[in-house]
Amino acid sequence: MRTHFTLARLGALTLGLAFGPWAFASEESQLIESINAWRSQIQLCGGQPSQELPPLSADTRLILPASSFGDLQQALGRAAYPMVNVQAINLSGPRDAQAAMKAVQESFCRVVLDPQFVDIGVSHDQRDWRIVLARPLLAARLGDWQAEGRKVLEMLNSARTQPRQCGTQAFGPAAPLTWSAPLATAAETHSRDMANNNYFDHKGRDGSTPGDRAELAGYDAQQIGENIAAGQDTTRKLVDGWLASPGHCANVMNPQFREVGAAYAVDPKSDAGIYWTALFGTQ
Repeated sequence: MRTHFTLARLGALTLGLAFGPWAFASEESQLIESINAWRSQIQLCGGQPSQELPPLSADTRLILPASSFGDLQQALGRAAYPMVNVQAINLSGPRDAQAAMKAVQESFCRVVLDPQFVDIGVSHDQRDWRIVLARPLLAARLGDWQAEGRKVLEMLNSARTQPRQCGTQAFGPAAPLTWSAPLATAAETHSRDMANNNYFDHKGRDGSTPGDRAELAGYDAQQIGENIAAGQDTTRKLVDGWLASPGHCANVMNPQFREVGAAYAVDPKSDAGIYWTALFGTQ
């Protein structure tokens, strides 16, 4: 019996629609566990010792049909996985996870022991296997935009508990902000527009202002302020950056603002990859 191998590499960035949920069968899970156990120890690969690597995270978006070796870019374009790099290992012949692991160790140690990869998806159909390893666009693992927006709210309120100097302006502690669903909707709309259309500005492509977007979302504002950011892949980096910028810091600390909505959006085809908006308001 011969075992055949192919390797596909893709460095392009893609984004698309998500597949439905998948469940790992036992053979797939066993192979992932074996790969992670192997990565956790120093291995000789090409005559060079590897690093002790953290486990790869199983990601259902990387499960691709084992018996179909079509265009990798198109396949991942249909999965909502914003990636920096991906490699697929195709095996034909191994009868089980143990045999597949042996083939991986013998022929693909450089790929499996590459520290850049953080996620994995495995599928198999009889004796055909596909192992997809990938690195996402963002190093941090973010929740959905509403969950991350509420984290931003918590951090903003933490900042408002202390007096702060924002450039030449001194602010005392301010009352906590409350979450506003309409402002959050407006923030998500603007973040998505910036990400999908690769620009960074308070003015929308249609000429809209932050006040216009808040009004369109149903927020009757007496006062509106907006912070935007691009490139930060954690809420901590985001809020720290705003607090270090006098104008953004002033919005955070402004005691006249009572509510906020915040959101991010990702598009790997854009220059910054991720875009954030926080919309502050008082009704």
